Amino acid sequence: MLRHRSAVLIALVIASCVLGTRAVAQETGTIQGTITRADGGAKLSGVAVRVQGTGLETVTGTDGSYTLTRVPAGEQTLLVRWVGFVPREAKVTVQAGAPVRADVALEARPIMLSEIVVSTASRAPERIVEAPAAVTQIDTRLAQSVSLTGQAPLVIANVPGVDVVQSGVNDINVNTRGFNSSLNRRVLVLQDGRDLAVAFLGSQEWNALSTSLDDMGRIEMVRGPGSALYGANAFSGVLSITTPAPREIVGTKMSIGAGELSTFRGDARHAGILADGRFGYKLSGGYNRSDTWSRSRTAIDSLDMRREYTPAVDPTTVPRNFERSPLNGQTLDPTTRAAIGDRKDLVNAYGTARFDYYANNGSIGTIEGGGSQVQNEIFVTGIGRVQILKAFRPWVRTNWAANNFNVMAWYSGRRAPDSTATSPTVNHRVLSSGARLADVSDIYHVEGQYNRGFAADRARVVVGASFRNYHEDTKGTLMDPANDNRNDKYYSGYGQLEYRPTRQLRLVGAARFDDGDLFKPQFSPKAGLVYAPTDRHSVRLTFNRAFQTPNYSEFFLRAAVAAPNPGPRTLEVGLENYFTAVRASAPAAATAANVPASLAWDFPAATQALALGNKNLDVEKVTGFEFGYKGDVSTRLFVTADFYYNRINNFVTDLLGAVNPDYPQYSLTSPTDVPTTLTNLDAALAAAGLPPTHPLRAPIPVLRANYLGLAAAFGNRLATLPTGERAVVVSYTNAGKVNERGVEVGLGVLLTNELKADGSYTFFDFSVVAGSQQVGDSLLPNTPKHKGSLGLSYNGRQGVDASISVKVVDQLNWAAGVFSGSIPSSQTVNVSLGYRLNNYVRVNLVATNVFDQQRYQLYGGSVIGRRVLGGITATF
Repeated sequence: MLRHRSAVLIALVIASCVLGTRAVAQETGTIQGTITRADGGAKLSGVAVRVQGTGLETVTGTDGSYTLTRVPAGEQTLLVRWVGFVPREAKVTVQAGAPVRADVALEARPIMLSEIVVSTASRAPERIVEAPAAVTQIDTRLAQSVSLTGQAPLVIANVPGVDVVQSGVNDINVNTRGFNSSLNRRVLVLQDGRDLAVAFLGSQEWNALSTSLDDMGRIEMVRGPGSALYGANAFSGVLSITTPAPREIVGTKMSIGAGELSTFRGDARHAGILADGRFGYKLSGGYNRSDTWSRSRTAIDSLDMRREYTPAVDPTTVPRNFERSPLNGQTLDPTTRAAIGDRKDLVNAYGTARFDYYANNGSIGTIEGGGSQVQNEIFVTGIGRVQILKAFRPWVRTNWAANNFNVMAWYSGRRAPDSTATSPTVNHRVLSSGARLADVSDIYHVEGQYNRGFAADRARVVVGASFRNYHEDTKGTLMDPANDNRNDKYYSGYGQLEYRPTRQLRLVGAARFDDGDLFKPQFSPKAGLVYAPTDRHSVRLTFNRAFQTPNYSEFFLRAAVAAPNPGPRTLEVGLENYFTAVRASAPAAATAANVPASLAWDFPAATQALALGNKNLDVEKVTGFEFGYKGDVSTRLFVTADFYYNRINNFVTDLLGAVNPDYPQYSLTSPTDVPTTLTNLDAALAAAGLPPTHPLRAPIPVLRANYLGLAAAFGNRLATLPTGERAVVVSYTNAGKVNERGVEVGLGVLLTNELKADGSYTFFDFSVVAGSQQVGDSLLPNTPKHKGSLGLSYNGRQGVDASISVKVVDQLNWAAGVFSGSIPSSQTVNVSLGYRLNNYVRVNLVATNVFDQQRYQLYGGSVIGRRVLGGITATF
C-alpha cells in the first residue's frame, strides 16, 4: 500500500507542476550554427550554447554544429562556454518562423578558478570564489579519462582533504576530514538530488551506479559539515553529481573497453529531442565484468590473510584471521580448508531511461528511472567481510525545475531478484560465519525548494522542506524479527539567507530542522562571512554544525559473528558432574570448599555469539570552524587554502561487550567463583590425605585451565538475552569526544594553454578528550597525518589528451569493527592517454597503480595491484 501511495504522490508532484506552468504564447524562431577553434578552425563538440534569460540550452554535436528551437523572436544573446576556452557572447536577432545562423569561434584559454560556477554549497548557483564552503568542481575531462575503470571515486581522489580508500575493485569508501571507516557514510552522495546510499547501512554501493563516468556531467565536492542545508549524514561533506539533460547530449555514444583483471566493459547511450525541441529523451545501459583482488581466507591454519598481506608488510605483524566461507565459486580442500577453484567474476549491469519536457518559460520537467544489478563484490564491514552474491537496485526520479523553485520526488530500492515476503532469495554471505543474509529496502523522498533574490539582488533566500520514508526488511537475517520489516519517517525544513552590505562582503546564515522516528529533533545552524576584495579572490570564515544518525545496523543489528559454540555447556556439565562426585565421595571436603549444588550458568547446548544493535543510540555531532582562501593569483596560477577546527562527540563505538543495558553482562563468578572453589577444594582433599593423582584431585588443574580459558575468551562479552539465554554479545554505544584540526591546500598552474599542473597537500591531526573514550574502543581517525598529490594534464589541438598523477599517503593506524592494524605508506602513480582519431572516434588507455605497488588501503581489505585498461568510444 505504501508503494502505491508513493507512486501516486510522485505522479501528482510532476502533474501539478506541469499543469501549473502557464504556456507562453509568443512567436519563436530557430538559431543554428557551428562552434570552432579560433586558432585553426577545428570544430568543437560538447560546447554548451545557451540563450541568456530563457533557460534554452544545448551542446554542439560531433561536427561542432548546434540547433536551438523555440527561441523567442527578437534580440537575443548567446553564451558559448566550454572548459579550456574563453566564454563568448554573441548577439542574434531571431526572426519568427525562420532560422538564423550564428557561428562562433572560441579562443583557447583554460578557464580560471574565478570563472567557475557551483551550486552545491548554497543549493543555488554562485561563483566558486564566493561560495561559503570549501568546494571543488571536477574537470569533466578527468571523469572521461578514468571512465574505463567504472570507479567513480577516482575522480576526487586527489582533491585536498578527501580520503578515497579502496578494497577489492568496487568496495570504496569516500570521506573528508578524518574518522573514516569501513562502509563510511559521513559524506552524502547525491546524483541529480537523489541520495545514493543503501538504506540499511547508509553507505555507498559504487558499482551500482546507473551511469557511465564520462556521462556524469558536473561533479562538485563540498568538504566540511553540511547538515544546515542537507541534513543527516552530510557530516563531513557532500558529493553532488549532476547528469546532463537529453538536449545537452543529442546523439549516440558507444564505448567498449578491456584489460587486466580479465576486465570487459561496455556502455551505450542515445539521446534525442522531439516535437521541435519540446521533449527530450535519453536511453543508456552498460555491462561490466572483471576478476577481483579479494582472496578467500579459509585455510585451517588461519594464516591466509597473513600470506595475502606479505607483499605489503612484515607478515609477523598480521594477526590470524579465519573465515568459514570461501568466495563465491570456490570450494574447500577437505584437509587444509584452502580455497580451490576459480572465483566467480564481479558483474554489474545497468539500464536507464529519461524523458524531459522543456517549457516555453525555461522550466524543465523530468521523469526517469532505471536499475542496476551487482554480483559477487566483497565489502569490508564491522562484523567482517561480506560478499554480495546478487543485488538489484531499482530507482525512479521525477523533477520540475523552474527559475526560482524546484520540486522533486524519488524512489530508491535494493533487493535480490525474485524476492518475496515468504521466500526471499538470500543474496549476501558473511564470510567469517557463513551466515546468509537478505536485504529488501525502499526509500521514498519528496522535496521542494524555493529561491529568490531581492533588495536589488543584494540579498537572496533559499528555503525548502522534505519528507522521507525508509522501509527495511532483512527477512530476519540481519535484524531481530521484532524490529524487522519496518517503516521509519524523516521530516525536515531548511533555509539560507545571504546579504551583501557591500559589493565585497557577503553574509550567509542557514539553518535546518530535522526530526524522525529514530532520532530526537536536531537543529543544524550555519553562519558565514565571505570577503572578496576583487572578483578573483576571496577569504571566508564559517561556522557549521552537523549530525549523523546511526544506521539500521547500529540500531537493530542481530547477526552471528561466529558459529554457535558447545564448549561452554560442555564445561558447565563437566564441572557440575565433578562437583556432584566430590559431594558424594568427599562430603567434608566439599563442605569445607563450599562446593555449590549447581553452577546455575544455564548455558544452552551451543552458545551463540551475536552482534546486536542498540536502539537507544544518539546521533553523532560535529561543530566546525573554518577559514579559507580561494583565488586566481595570476591568469595562470590559482590557489585554495582551507584551515579547520572541529569538535566531534557522541561517536558510535565499534562492537564492544558490556555496553548495552538491554543485554546485561553476566559473570561466571556468580553464584560461585570457580577458581577459588577449585583451589579450596584441592587443599581440603589434600588435607584429607588424597594424593594429587587421586581421581578426585587429578581433574582439578584441567578444569581450572578450561575455566580460565573460557573466561578469557568471553572477556566482558558474556550477557543475558531478554529470553534469559546466555550468549556472547557485542553491541554499540555512544562515547568519545575529539578535537580535530587540519590544513588543505590546492594549487593549479597553467604552464601553457594545453598543459596544466596540479598539486594538493593535506595535514590532519586530532586529540581525544581525556576520559571520554569507552573502555575497549579504538577511537582512531583512520586518516593519514600527511598526504599529497601532484598531477600533470595535457589537452592538445591534435586530438591528444594525457595525464599523470602521483599520490603520496603517510602510514596510518586503522581500527574499524573486527579489523585493526597498521596501514603502510603508499606512493601511487596513475596514467591516462587518449587520442581522438576524428570527430567521432576516440581511443584511450588508463593505468592505475602503474608500478604495481602492493598495498592495502584499509585493514582487513584486499591488497590492490596494477590495472591497465584500453578502450574505444564512438560518438555520432
